Amino acid sequence: MRLGVSIGYSGPNLTIPIDFIKKAENLGYDSVWTAEAYGSDAITPLAYIAAHTEHIRLGTGIIQVAGRTPAMAAMQMQTVDALAGGGRAIAGLGVSGPQIVEGWYGRPWGKPYYLLKDYISIMRKISLREEPVQHDGVEISLPYTGEGALGIGKPLKSILHTNPHMPIWLGAGGPDNLRMAGQICDGVLPLGFVPNRMDEYKTQIEEGFSRANKDGNKNKSWDNFEFQPSVTVNITEDVRSAFRAMKPSIALYVGGMGHKNMNFHKQQMIARGYGETAERIQELYLAGRKAEALEEIPDEYCDESSLIGSKARIKDRYMTWADSGITGLTINTREEEALEFMAEIAEVAPLRV
Repeated sequence: MRLGVSIGYSGPNLTIPIDFIKKAENLGYDSVWTAEAYGSDAITPLAYIAAHTEHIRLGTGIIQVAGRTPAMAAMQMQTVDALAGGGRAIAGLGVSGPQIVEGWYGRPWGKPYYLLKDYISIMRKISLREEPVQHDGVEISLPYTGEGALGIGKPLKSILHTNPHMPIWLGAGGPDNLRMAGQICDGVLPLGFVPNRMDEYKTQIEEGFSRANKDGNKNKSWDNFEFQPSVTVNITEDVRSAFRAMKPSIALYVGGMGHKNMNFHKQQMIARGYGETAERIQELYLAGRKAEALEEIPDEYCDESSLIGSKARIKDRYMTWADSGITGLTINTREEEALEFMAEIAEVAPLRV
């Protein structure tokens, strides 16, 4: 089992837990993951982390595609990879939601499925450097010939020679994007995943493999595809208090991180079988009754998506994740003890200095 560690995005003051990350690397963790919302970005911290580490892979979980063109995303990720020595960067992509896309980035929501397909295709072409990049897409075309264009755009080829096969992973939870991940990506960061839903995700991803193989990519399979969900880990004897500590974030995302009629986190809660609860959380949260929204979140909902409790309880429940078919697991924790214990039970090999 490959393990990753998430540092997320920053709060009001930017801090990067570099000693914690170095400890994870020394324990044998395979990857470290950043994120972005509407504050710190996901890519810049990876350059800092690269300067202080040697082997751990550097992933974005996720780059919000509305925030940069695919050419800029490719340039930034290839630059980080070059600084890191090559072969370490993973470009994790996702669409975010319309409130951030239109409210923060000032971009139209448009057709996100086709935006992602165009985006990924362009990033691939840039990394491969086979020829000057041209792309005639539904949402993005290069050179640009739309409104306001002078018509003199020139196809270009990246100056930088780095990893021609930069891994691209997709943050996905719905059937269409899961199929896309299987078809044209190297891995997936599955939104809303818990082990008992693996069959749903597996079916869609394997449909993507089939599409890829029909398109001429005869080697697309689980042998060259990574599936890495995330899980909160907390070693404690007070399980209920730990669940309660998770609930403000759950209420924020299910209740307020998205429009009332388009909230992907709420949709994932519904998909997990908590439809009435999700509706009630959103209703209360948007009415400003946040404390009441917390009370609607069942402990079992928290338990399904976490590894919390004594070491014996965590080890027992970890096996459900390990046996589900995932290829990796990203740990959400700031506890060194939890970091060490997960490395122990996942049997990862420590870094040999």
